[in-house]
Amino acid sequence: MRDIKKVAVIGGGTMGNGIVHVFAQNGFDVKLIETKQEFADRAINTIDKNLSRMVSKEKISESDKVATLERIQPLLSIPDGVKDADLIVEAVPESYDLKKKIFEQVDANAPSHAILASNTSSISITKLAAVTKRPEKFIGMHFFNPVPVMKLVEVINGLETEQAVTDLIMDTSRKLGKVPVPANDFPGFVSNRVLMPMINEAIFCVHEGVAEPVHVDEVMKLGMAHPMGPLRLADFIGLDVCLDILHVLYDGFKDPKYRPCPLLVKMVDAGKLGDKTGEGFFKY
Repeated sequence: MRDIKKVAVIGGGTMGNGIVHVFAQNGFDVKLIETKQEFADRAINTIDKNLSRMVSKEKISESDKVATLERIQPLLSIPDGVKDADLIVEAVPESYDLKKKIFEQVDANAPSHAILASNTSSISITKLAAVTKRPEKFIGMHFFNPVPVMKLVEVINGLETEQAVTDLIMDTSRKLGKVPVPANDFPGFVSNRVLMPMINEAIFCVHEGVAEPVHVDEVMKLGMAHPMGPLRLADFIGLDVCLDILHVLYDGFKDPKYRPCPLLVKMVDAGKLGDKTGEGFFKY
């Protein structure tokens, strides 16, 4: 199994630009693949701002920032972006159909040795791997937001993922300054299987009139030592994303404990998605 040196990241949104940032900052050459130039420019600008913040906090030097940006090459074509990559990380929205389309294209254009990884937070790695001709080289790399700050990477093994691939991705994650934690492929993995029912139950507390959102969050912060309350966290993640993950859990386990709270469904229908729309359980 050859070392990973060249990386391609598909998607430059909230998660994608963070993933590009940490790879480039830690010495990897990174191709950032987007669908439009304006999206690629926005991703590079976000990375630039985040690096500048690190310079001002004296975590890195100005020359480190310049070197990091020089390692990033934005592209608007999947075939061009993946043709010489050792690792391709997909970081597009949580839609199986969208990811399936991308991985079919990636598999057809990436070199035979390349490892394919998805940053999915809940979709089956085994199901995604099955659309490729290399399921043994397919794995989950679930980063957490904000990627440059959060230490955890959930490394998800599909049914056919080779142990050598898992070992290499665990080692690569450590080179990014992350703490990789292995998990097997079940709906929601570990993080969202535990987190989303808690968020959903917090929403039920509001829905049933048990307490106001601010009071639910205070209980969890002061009583359970959570740095952020579950409803504030839901707004930060995006209520639409929370709903999508709960649907994956409900469909995957067929267990009523994962049914989304009607209030969550209503808020998503109303377009109140949290931070990104300026209003969720709280106003921003």
